[in-house]
Amino acid sequence: MNTREWALLIFSVLVQLAVGMMLVLLIVRSYAVRKLSEEKASQLTAMPFYAVVPIMILALIASLFHLGKVVHIIGAVPNLGTSWMSREVVFAVTFMILTVVFAFLQWRKIGSAGLLMTIGWITAIVGLVLIYCMGMTYMLPAQPAWNTLATPINFYLAALLLGVLGTGAVLVASYAMMKKDVALDEFIKSTFQMIAIAGIVLLGLEFLVLPLYMAFLSTQGTAALHSLSLMFNAYGVVLAFRLILVFAGAGLLGTYLYRRASVFSGEKTLANLAYSAFALVLLSEILARFLFYATHYRIGI
Repeated sequence: MNTREWALLIFSVLVQLAVGMMLVLLIVRSYAVRKLSEEKASQLTAMPFYAVVPIMILALIASLFHLGKVVHIIGAVPNLGTSWMSREVVFAVTFMILTVVFAFLQWRKIGSAGLLMTIGWITAIVGLVLIYCMGMTYMLPAQPAWNTLATPINFYLAALLLGVLGTGAVLVASYAMMKKDVALDEFIKSTFQMIAIAGIVLLGLEFLVLPLYMAFLSTQGTAALHSLSLMFNAYGVVLAFRLILVFAGAGLLGTYLYRRASVFSGEKTLANLAYSAFALVLLSEILARFLFYATHYRIGI
C-alpha cells in the first residue's frame, strides 16, 4: 500500500466512526430524554457529541494526503452529477460543517432542544448518504474485488459497529463525570445492555457477509480469484487476526459487557470493558480496510 491508500484507509475508517457515533448518539439522547430529562440527556451526551468533530477533522486531514491540495476539494463540486468521488468529497465536507454547527449550538445552548435534534438528524442522514457515496466510489468494473454489494454493506456495518462501541466508550467517560443517582444508573445499565446486544448482532452480520463475499469472488474470474488468493495466502495472517479481534471485541467482551451491565457491579469494570471492546473493534476495522486496499486487483488499463 502506498501513502495515498493509507490516507484513504484512515479517512474511510474515521468517517465511518464519526457517522456511526452521530447516529447512535442521537438514538441514545432521544432515549435519555424519555428516561431521564432534557437537562440530564444533554449533560450525558454533550461530550460524546463534541468528540465527533475532532474525528472528522482528522478524517479530512487524512483525505488531503490523497487529494493533494485543498483546491481539489473545491474542484469536486462541478462533477457532482457524474462522479461518486466528487459526491463523497462534498458530502464529507457538508457532514463536517453540520457536526461543527451541532456542537456549537449545543455548547452555547442556542435554540430549542427540538431545533438541535432536527439539525442532528439532518447531520446523521447526510452522514449515511456520505457512506453510500463512499461505497459507490469503489464500485468499479475494473476492480472485481470492490465491485460487489459487499463494499457498501461492509462500510455501513463498519460504521454501525464502530458507532455503537465508540458511543459506549465516550458515554462511559461522560457518565464518570456526572453526579450519580438511581435513575441515571438504571439508564446506563439498560443502555449498555443494548450497546452490547447491538454489537453482537452487527458482529454476526459481518461474519455472515464475509463468506458470502468470498463465495461470490470465487465465481467472478481470474482477477477476483487473484484477490481471494491474496486474502488467504499473502495476507492470511492479517485476515485471521482481524477476525479474532472483532470477535473478541464485539463478541466476547460484548457478552461480558452485557453481563456486567446487568448487575452493574462496578463503574470501573464497565469502563474498562467499553474501552477495550472499542479498541479491539477499531483495530479490526483498520485491518479489514487494509485488506480491502491490499488485495484488490485491477483489470484492464
